Amino acid sequence: MEASLDTRERGPTIREHTKTLATQESYCGQAGHLSSKRDGIDKLVKTFQYVSKLGHWHVETTHPDAATRFKQWEVASGLGRKAFRTGRFLTGFNALRRGPGATPTLKVLSVLANAGEMVYFFFDHFLWLSRIGTLDAKLARRMSFISAFGESFGYIFFIIADFIIMKEGLETERRLIISSKRRWFRRCEREDEEDQSRESDEVDGSSS
Repeated sequence: MEASLDTRERGPTIREHTKTLATQESYCGQAGHLSSKRDGIDKLVKTFQYVSKLGHWHVETTHPDAATRFKQWEVASGLGRKAFRTGRFLTGFNALRRGPGATPTLKVLSVLANAGEMVYFFFDHFLWLSRIGTLDAKLARRMSFISAFGESFGYIFFIIADFIIMKEGLETERRLIISSKRRWFRRCEREDEEDQSRESDEVDGSSS
């Protein structure tokens, strides 16, 4: 009787714990999915940013007033991109949670690469807040350095992982080509043997 009561008491606790974990994973997944769906807007605003940068460079000496407007457009686009990337660091966390890689090497590279990207996006929030005046403007330089360091750190391991995947893909492709050639040669040899046996049968039949 006491054992059954203990089981009943433990049951809801385990179910509640499982439900809590599932809810947390759902919230993280939804936040990461929402941030990843803003990639299109980020790329569009990035286009505005670089178009305004080129415009400022083109008219900087000839039309100072227009250059000032282009510069303001560039700064506004940069700040807008940072606002759109709010919570973007959860994308790297979700990538690690769902499956970092197929092999131990790729798993380590994925952890390091996504960690660098998470540092980049996380401290980019503080850079944005310091540039719009919410935080001390003196923090902007330090936050910019940490954010850029995390970005470059992550890119290094992303590139290494991509090279490894490309190498494995080329090796797989080469093996498939070799195996297909072997099958083709075997089929040709089989067809030659069949032709020879057919010719020999025809010769035997005509001689008899």
